[in-house]
Amino acid sequence: MNHDIERILYSEVQIAEAVKKLGEQITRDYTGKTPVLLCILKGSSVFHADLMRAIDLPVEADFLIAKSYGMSSQSSGKLKILKEPEIDIKNRDIIIVEDILDTAVTLSALLHTLSLREPASLKTAVFLDKNLGIKKPVSADYKCFDAENEFLVGYGLDYAERYRNLPYVGVLRREIYN
Repeated sequence: MNHDIERILYSEVQIAEAVKKLGEQITRDYTGKTPVLLCILKGSSVFHADLMRAIDLPVEADFLIAKSYGMSSQSSGKLKILKEPEIDIKNRDIIIVEDILDTAVTLSALLHTLSLREPASLKTAVFLDKNLGIKKPVSADYKCFDAENEFLVGYGLDYAERYRNLPYVGVLRREIYN
């Protein structure tokens, strides 16, 4: 797998430091509360697990699968929730944990949908905020890294369900996905 990577963008050490720092910030912001970390599957699962361990508070975990792409590579703009959270989020402090924020179409629709369920608060924590040079409908409340518009894999990010288990984030060689 490593031979498919053009270059490493964020090392395992850099990731651990960034997640630790983000966990400390969330700990300060949510002191006295029990936030629910709502993981958007599948790509966010690695970040979600590490972030939970970096927060020095009681937290609850839940999972959600949401899509806005359907069978195309372009977002339809219509949100489809394939797996609902099991926790009732009404009057709860919710942090949506997402792997990568690119166009933010799915996240924007998800924020709107979840806000209708009347959480006490609704924030977002993203691992990577991708610079696409476009105005996004929402921005991350918490993030680890900014990233350029490249095809990134590792640390939960995949291409065709592969590379999620890499301990770093790397740029996938173009000939792999072209």
